[in-house]
Amino acid sequence: MARAAPKSPSASALIDARIAELGDWRGKTLSRIRALIRQADPDIVETWKWRGVPVWEHDGIVCTGETYKAVVKTTFAKGAALADPSGLFNASLEGGTRRAIDFREGDKIDEKALKALIRAAVALNKTKTKKKNA
Repeated sequence: MARAAPKSPSASALIDARIAELGDWRGKTLSRIRALIRQADPDIVETWKWRGVPVWEHDGIVCTGETYKAVVKTTFAKGAALADPSGLFNASLEGGTRRAIDFREGDKIDEKALKALIRAAVALNKTKTKKKNA
């Protein structure tokens, strides 16, 4: 009799665990960013890639939520193609594709502007998906 493979935790459960294990301002910041991403796009899918990076996808990667000692980095996969009228992007500015926002301890998140960037990234992904399927 074959045994079923053990079920691996869902990406959402792994992200919950990451937030809990951080237990400091980084966990709170990642949790808030995650909530804003979900508010901006209720259809976003949470995934877990590259040995422990939370990733949010909708018709492709929208952004990631990496945690480091001094920053919580939200990297937008196609950030260079997004308008950023509020000037949120403050990292990975030299690249031709990605752009990132480094959140440091005590930083206030511009929630309206972040949600607008999320929505713009999703819209860009949908445009690329439509072209691919045409």
